[in-house]
Amino acid sequence: MQFQITNPKEIEKKSMETITEELNGRTWPEPEFSIIKRCIHTSADFDYADNLTFSPEAAEIGIAALKNGADIVTDTKMAAAGINKNRLGIYGGQVHCFISDPDVIAEAKARGCTRSTVCMERGAALSLKKPTIFAIGNAPTALIELDRLLAAGQVKPVLIIAVPVGFVNVVEAKELIMADSVPTIVARGRKGGSNIAAAIVNAMLYTLGR
Repeated sequence: MQFQITNPKEIEKKSMETITEELNGRTWPEPEFSIIKRCIHTSADFDYADNLTFSPEAAEIGIAALKNGADIVTDTKMAAAGINKNRLGIYGGQVHCFISDPDVIAEAKARGCTRSTVCMERGAALSLKKPTIFAIGNAPTALIELDRLLAAGQVKPVLIIAVPVGFVNVVEAKELIMADSVPTIVARGRKGGSNIAAAIVNAMLYTLGR
């Protein structure tokens, strides 16, 4: 068996062309279309064409923030690993994930809450100092905590990417965060994941390289 395309850039180009073809003429305004295609490319799941929801100008707000050096707070090491930190660093941004920090683990155990809850408190403190995007791909408790912090005026996110995956509290937590007056990109329903959170951030970063 011979493979005609082996160059990584050509593979990605062909993949995006295939996605566009299989969407059968469906399009979205940019930059939403690029984000949707990147999520499909990451997962091979065309459901993201229907379940990704953007609040007004959310993608544009996120891109502008990244261009101006916004940091990213994630709820998993996997999401943090998947974000293109070299591209992010060009604009002065950094990725933060507190989930494995010893003090976070100890505090969560002492309080009887999830580590993701404590992580969002750490991220909230950061967001009061510089523009911050929250990219949540795993823990609905992170979204629940962000909602609480928003109500208390203790967090100022530029954008919340709400794409946790799972069966318990996932749908409800996403709907909760969508009701807040903050820009959001949400994968409604059960689907999502750390790879999707990273894909959305990367899609926004890649628009800056065009």
